[in-house]
Amino acid sequence: MILPSLVLILIVGGIGSWIAARRSEVFARWIALGSVLADLSVCLGIWVGHLGRSQSTPKSWFVAFDLAWIPQFGIRIHLAIDGLSLALLLLTYFLGIMAILSSWTEIDERVGFFHFNLLWVLAGITGVFLAMDLFVFYLFWELMLVPMYFLIGIWGHERRIYAATKFFLFTQLSGLLMLVAIIALAVLHKQSTGIFTFDYEQLLETALTPRAARLLMLGFLVAFAVKLPAFPFHTWLPDAHTEAPTAGSVVLAGLLLKTGAYGMIRFVLPLFPGPSHELAPVLMTFGVIGILYGAVLAVGQTDLKRLVAYTSVSHMGFVLLGVFAGNETALEGAVVQMVSHGISTGALFILAGLLQERMHTREISAMGGLWETMPALSGAGMVFAMASLGLPGLGDFVGEFLVLLGAYRANVPLTVVATLGLLAATLYGLRFAVNAFQGPNPHHWQLPDMRPREWAMLGLMMACLLWIGLYPQPVLNSVRQSLAVAQQSTFPQEVVRR
Repeated sequence: MILPSLVLILIVGGIGSWIAARRSEVFARWIALGSVLADLSVCLGIWVGHLGRSQSTPKSWFVAFDLAWIPQFGIRIHLAIDGLSLALLLLTYFLGIMAILSSWTEIDERVGFFHFNLLWVLAGITGVFLAMDLFVFYLFWELMLVPMYFLIGIWGHERRIYAATKFFLFTQLSGLLMLVAIIALAVLHKQSTGIFTFDYEQLLETALTPRAARLLMLGFLVAFAVKLPAFPFHTWLPDAHTEAPTAGSVVLAGLLLKTGAYGMIRFVLPLFPGPSHELAPVLMTFGVIGILYGAVLAVGQTDLKRLVAYTSVSHMGFVLLGVFAGNETALEGAVVQMVSHGISTGALFILAGLLQERMHTREISAMGGLWETMPALSGAGMVFAMASLGLPGLGDFVGEFLVLLGAYRANVPLTVVATLGLLAATLYGLRFAVNAFQGPNPHHWQLPDMRPREWAMLGLMMACLLWIGLYPQPVLNSVRQSLAVAQQSTFPQEVVRR
């Protein structure tokens, strides 16, 4: 019951926060924080207990839960956790805590309902990373959408309804394509084996014709590409990030985008190895386009949140490149990039929220000389800006380096072009750091520096980025076995070495 409890704690905690807010908004916040801390503690316990499991058999799970739910349709509540899902769950709860802390003073209306929606989004994300029954996976996939729609639509900024509706339509329509593909895969499995099931491990053995495999793969791929988001399915992202409250932006950038990458690694590669191998050059090309496109557009942004949103398009392009590069090094780099990007970009959105709370603007041109009045906050901003542009010693550098190293083995020209994205990242990172924090203080700002709660948030995030940047081995050891299974099923060793 450990794995179901991860979801149930968040669901019950969300309801409890909503009810408690009628008497005390502070108590509601503490209930939400305690719920996420409880899940983080459980996952840390699992991680510590399985540090040596990286050399275990490929198909073993650290923890699993399997219960019949709707037997006549072969639907089971099958949850399982391995190194890949555990790393992403730890990221989920860490950023969930940061999201709650960042909204501690920002959200002062409908506080209970806000935390209800926030915890239910985290519950949906948890289920996505745990579900090994594709029907249950789809239910959790959809569970993420509605509360995130409310987070943007109720507590967002000026164009919040437009941004929330655009987000919902993009993700809902692409999700319906995936549902069709899931049902079709289960039907084809029944035709070949006589068993109607949505169980992931059984569906791995489904015999598919090349044409059927391509069509089904596209159904999954489009849903995951929209959530990633990959070029050209990215257009919902800048609006959603810009209009969302700080906590919503942290969850969107740090977690929801990672569900798309996770889906590609967990489902697209193992279920459809043939089409994945065939389309790998095309998908790598789209990844490189996303790297350059996002970085170039980020350079031209004046709104801080919109700038950070376009950097997400660029960074997730590295993830797409690594997933389909066809070797374990690139895949490991993609996962490290997912974790590091979640922390660094989440921190930048928190920073944008703190600056907007103090200055009532997100326009970079309206800032300048902030180091003079807020040295600690400006120093933190410099660190996260450097992390975003890939400074060695911080987590993003490790992910991007491993992705480029692995991609170089697969496609040299694309890798060379992808490195140009690093140059553009330097431009937008330095532009933000210099224009916001350095130089004179023309507006003569007199603003409060970081408070203890803000020190705790940004300090922990800096420590995590330094840890991953200087010693990424625990993360790599945790995910290596899971990634080896996905990579070897799609890209045989003789192809990788070619």
